Amino acid sequence: MALSHDEVVTIDNFESKLAKFNADGCGLFGLVDMGSNGIRFSISDLSPPNSRLLPCIYRERAGISLYDALHESKPGSVPFMFSPEIIDKVSKTLARFSYICKQYNVPENQISVFATEAMRTAKNQDEMVGAINSASGLKVQILGPAMESMFGAMGARSAFEHVDGLFMDLGGGSVQMTYLDSKSNGYETLAAQNAKSMPYGAAKLTATLRVEEEGTTKKQLRTQMRDTFEGMKKQFPGLQKQAESEEGISIYFCGGGFRGYGSILRHTHEIQPYPIPGIGGFSVSGASFENWKEMLKENDKEGKIFGMSKRRREQFPAIAMVVGALVEAVPKVKQVTFCSGGNRDGVLYMKLPPTIRQQDPLPLLLGSPESVTDASVAAAVDLVRSALPEDVPGIFTPGLLDYVVRNTWTDLGNSDDQNATKSLHTTISGSIASLPGLTHEVQAIIALTLCARWGNDLGRADKTILENLRLLVGKNDSFFCGYVGAIMRFLAAVSPAYPTDPLSLKDMIKFNPIRSTHLGKKGKKEGIKLQITPNALGRLWIESGKLLELFDDIGKGLGHGRRVEAELTE
Repeated sequence: MALSHDEVVTIDNFESKLAKFNADGCGLFGLVDMGSNGIRFSISDLSPPNSRLLPCIYRERAGISLYDALHESKPGSVPFMFSPEIIDKVSKTLARFSYICKQYNVPENQISVFATEAMRTAKNQDEMVGAINSASGLKVQILGPAMESMFGAMGARSAFEHVDGLFMDLGGGSVQMTYLDSKSNGYETLAAQNAKSMPYGAAKLTATLRVEEEGTTKKQLRTQMRDTFEGMKKQFPGLQKQAESEEGISIYFCGGGFRGYGSILRHTHEIQPYPIPGIGGFSVSGASFENWKEMLKENDKEGKIFGMSKRRREQFPAIAMVVGALVEAVPKVKQVTFCSGGNRDGVLYMKLPPTIRQQDPLPLLLGSPESVTDASVAAAVDLVRSALPEDVPGIFTPGLLDYVVRNTWTDLGNSDDQNATKSLHTTISGSIASLPGLTHEVQAIIALTLCARWGNDLGRADKTILENLRLLVGKNDSFFCGYVGAIMRFLAAVSPAYPTDPLSLKDMIKFNPIRSTHLGKKGKKEGIKLQITPNALGRLWIESGKLLELFDDIGKGLGHGRRVEAELTE
């Protein structure tokens, strides 16, 4: 018996199906994603002011493959039918999660269970749904293919302030494709209405390759991938424009299959050991991504690959086949980014009102004491920006500098080496590493900048991480990380207490950065001559503390000869 229309979530009814977000109500939401490769649980707290960050306070995964359960080869097994044993196992698993939600005081009407491809195709889905309800009291909702694409894309999109590119999700039963330009009106609905689902998930394709000719399956996959992409270009002028551009298309990936491919790309990255452990926010060029044949060989080698389970490695030939079909369909790929978000993040993201969804997540990453007002932070950011030359890399956005300022006057009772070590690790593996807004590039920039704020006072092991982060962002960005970090170190020395008065720093210090090609002892180095005009008190602190020396070592060891010279002016 098929589920009733009321139990299927579609583009027409999803807003009424989602438990509503209320800024004045309880912010706790429990979600279950019954995917084809595994069942994932999470509890998130959307309470203001950090709703946009989708903070997860509990997560768990049950390694139950619903796809495998529908294709068991045991005696008595029926294709596309869940066995009584699997139904019992799944229902008890969800009963456990329901109990955990009660422990966390999640309101019953804010617990949602979503199922995807495997449940859509199960002939006895009603038995599974009934058993889950009897054991846990939870109601299962089946995502239509368009909604699975939408929530997957929105989950990936939630990690960034703005996106413009192709979004793809490779799960166990299917692979989804759609296009997002977050600056377009109604882009969420457009993405869902035009999303396409192809029956080539990692688990499903792996099983198919065991019984069918690889050449036939590969041809069918490549034909459908090409036709899907060509159809997508016709629907979205923005995608067509990217495809015709010299640079090519940006692609964002989510789903366990694509994240597995990203894990092998990271494993073979030219920077080793790769300094950032999380896969979310990891980016590579199109040229690196397209080398799927080499990744296939790497998967066949003995030894551990971080981020790859035994099951994922067994499925990797199927994953590589999907990537190969995509590479053939998309003639020019500019860059690919792997995202940690998925259906659960997408569901949470779509609960939020548009005004919150469009927020830049980066400035929200740090909760500040009441004395650190937005006005005082903005004033400090403006002062820092006044010290930057016109050719400062674009990644040093006001939002990023906002975060740096808020972290400059913290933990002042600790030693410099403690704070430098903490600053290096917090954004790449600490509590905020998996939060939205942090690509690997942004994580590295923040880590290098805040580490420089504390003088890069690191032990030998952390020096290796520092150098590899510098390799990740390049010499030019590394130079500016050191420069901005030195400015923050300088300002914290001039004003040891956080400047709560927005005008206090501006009254004490003025910066004037000048590009110069006559720096260094021989006057042959190029870089920045930083003119600093202090008031009387500022001059006293600077001269007595020899604070201009803080700029002496910027650029050294990077191998490009650029320097900074600071001087006091009247």
